[in-house]
Amino acid sequence: MRAAMIGAAAALLLAGGTSVLAQGGPDYSQIEIKTTKVGGSLFVLEGIGGNMGGNISVLAGPDGAFMVDAAFAPLSAKILAAVKAVQPDGRIRFLVNTHLHGDHTGGNENMARAGATLLSRESLRRRLATPGPTASGQPGTPAPAAALAVLTYDAPVTVHVNGDDVQLIPVPNAHTDGDTMIYFPSVHALAVGDFYRSTGYPNIDRSNGGTMDGMLAGFEAIARVGGPDLTIIPGHGPLVGKAQVAAHRAMMMAVRDKVAALIEAGKTQEEVVAAKPTAEFDAKVPGATPQSADRFVAQVYQELKK
Repeated sequence: MRAAMIGAAAALLLAGGTSVLAQGGPDYSQIEIKTTKVGGSLFVLEGIGGNMGGNISVLAGPDGAFMVDAAFAPLSAKILAAVKAVQPDGRIRFLVNTHLHGDHTGGNENMARAGATLLSRESLRRRLATPGPTASGQPGTPAPAAALAVLTYDAPVTVHVNGDDVQLIPVPNAHTDGDTMIYFPSVHALAVGDFYRSTGYPNIDRSNGGTMDGMLAGFEAIARVGGPDLTIIPGHGPLVGKAQVAAHRAMMMAVRDKVAALIEAGKTQEEVVAAKPTAEFDAKVPGATPQSADRFVAQVYQELKK
């Protein structure tokens, strides 16, 4: 019965993905899900051939899969199929969100309908339920009730599942004000969401409570988890180790100091962005683009200027 329900849900979701194409949206049919084994029964799902959304972690086992993030909704059928390849009964026991953005929470409702119990920070749930205005000033669209966490927390939580003691560790006011990193002690791996990406410059979502100081504190928190051989699963980009996160933190601090000096000299935001304070790092940051560099500099300026 359970397998039949999951199959029916996948078929319905696939039909929903087709309607997105008919409306002129992204062609999700071109995206394939790549599964990489991290160690033990922990796997990472990522999109090949297009933007799936954020990386998804899956801890498989007899209790049902423990998932981190849900990517975009039109890809839920493909994601469910990928989960079933590593979790033969297809069961998803828990789904935790690392932060509120749609490329990580868009599939929440679909996963809940497939049987997952949703967990998140309380602030994340609140922002999904009562979002602020969009960038154009239009009212935000509340997430459906089924997409909201039924269990929330704002202190560290341990979930005993599939023989592991999975630790949910809140990261205050980093990428957003609802960030969580998830530690899997049995395989010595840490999923961190978007407060650390291994591709591109940082994105400080100030409109949703993100801060540069919170990001830097989050990098320090990563350094304290486990030992030197920790595997870090970023919100976007390939798996890395602590050395890459330390280099990312050093880059961010160096850019901050350059921006602070320009502010002290009386420069406007436009002048600071035009001065290209990231220039010495542009060739060193994987996946960096001029647009992401300018956005990052503007965000740093706004935080320091306040």
